[in-house]
Amino acid sequence: MNMGKSSATGSFQMLIGVASSTIIMAVGIIILGRLLASSAEYALYGAALIPISIINFFRDWGVNSAMTKQIASLKASDKNAEIHDIIVSGVVFEIISGIALSALCFVLSSSLAVILSGEFSTIPNAQSTMSLFIAINSLAILAGAIISAASAVFVGYERMNLNSFTLVCQAIVKTVVGPLLVVLGLGVLGATIGSVMSYIAGAIAGITIVYIALFRPLRKAKCSRCEIRKTLKPMLEYGVPLATSNVVFGILPLFFNFLMVIYAGSLYGDYLQAINFSVLLTFLVVPITTVLFPTFSKLNPEKEPELMKTVYASSVKYAAILIVPATMAMIVLSTPMINTLFGYLPTGDPKYAFAPLFLTLAVLTNLFVALGNLSMGTFLAGLGETKLLMKQGLLTLSIGLPLAFILVPTFGIIGGILGSLVASVPSMLWGLYWIWKRYKVKADFLAAGKTVAASSIAAAVTYLFLTILVAADWIQLASGFAIFLVIYLITAPLIGAINQTDINNLRTMLSGLGVVSKLLEIPFKLIEKTLKLRHTQK
Repeated sequence: MNMGKSSATGSFQMLIGVASSTIIMAVGIIILGRLLASSAEYALYGAALIPISIINFFRDWGVNSAMTKQIASLKASDKNAEIHDIIVSGVVFEIISGIALSALCFVLSSSLAVILSGEFSTIPNAQSTMSLFIAINSLAILAGAIISAASAVFVGYERMNLNSFTLVCQAIVKTVVGPLLVVLGLGVLGATIGSVMSYIAGAIAGITIVYIALFRPLRKAKCSRCEIRKTLKPMLEYGVPLATSNVVFGILPLFFNFLMVIYAGSLYGDYLQAINFSVLLTFLVVPITTVLFPTFSKLNPEKEPELMKTVYASSVKYAAILIVPATMAMIVLSTPMINTLFGYLPTGDPKYAFAPLFLTLAVLTNLFVALGNLSMGTFLAGLGETKLLMKQGLLTLSIGLPLAFILVPTFGIIGGILGSLVASVPSMLWGLYWIWKRYKVKADFLAAGKTVAASSIAAAVTYLFLTILVAADWIQLASGFAIFLVIYLITAPLIGAINQTDINNLRTMLSGLGVVSKLLEIPFKLIEKTLKLRHTQK
């Protein structure tokens, strides 16, 4: 319970940063979507970001994850001198790799533009424009490396509030500068410059806070010379298999995106807007996975097998209670949500007509949290089972590449989304089976099924309500969300997805959140009344 309380507090601090930065950037995305003349221009802006996204996966090699794991472990033992070396070595590695890959992206910008600009015939000088955008975006690789290193230090120290501050700084710059430059007449170029400047601002803020708040006090404990090579060796031994997995799991969707730009053209703008909305679920996913990593890293599977089972099963159950209904709500409210924010064309058609369908398909993967998919990755990484993660990644790649070449040219965006989803299933099932055989940990599948059932009932009732309600999109969105929330909070306890023990546990774990914990008493009281009604009926 103490671990749960610590994790809940850290998750909430991380949630504040992720939610705040995502909301701020979402405002910027909405403004850009309205300011840019067409979805084709927005697609051009998004397509120019694909190369740096792909290259970024080859920058880290697991050093950041190793930094987080070792800092968390050494901090518990008060070994400040060793933490000093870990931070120095990790930051130096990130800066060197960032400089090298930024230069590579800049040199390859013209060649990459030839490939990516083929479907933008409606935009004058699309190829030269794309080349310029990619060259400018190359600066974001170095800045992103510094941001990642700072984030790894913050998470290792479990200072999620500092990490949140860095995220918010980056989001504010992106939201203000990009749209401002578009209004001043720079168009898509202004949006690109604003994006790069946000990375630079985040890097400056992050590394400055690391030095002042965390690193400078460590210098007193360090007397000898920092041996970067010696320190990096075990970090890379741990990190390279994990990085290989991250490269595969991360680069495969980008490869699908690469093909979607080539074969779908301007429809890629609708897909980007769908993905932007699916990112809202990171409000829940990122804080949970980030905090679980150091939590699992503290467990000893040989000395604490029962505790490990409890922590894993609880992490799956409580993550599912939040993420599954959020995903189902986003699916059923996709159309009024997108139309409310982006409006309609002069013809009366939605500006991003296909985005709701793409959003519905894109978020389906979040439902796998009920099986333990979200906790599985952090569990394996926390216990050092990075080689299995690497093998899982290679399996996904071997399935995903053929699917990409088959589905995207034939079915376009829909083929890309479904291909990426299908490719991830075999490795997920393998990983879940492996951790059960090796550590005897698993999700409570009965509880997971009840959570999915409660969410599905709430979604079905909301969908029927929206088909009857004839009103403006924003009214449908607000009323639909309210209906979904109430139905879920009533149905979940009625069918046993949430019980009194869960409410007691959540109260204890969330008790350190101050005003927020008091606000959460409203849904808790509603659930408890429903539980009493169920008990009376029995």
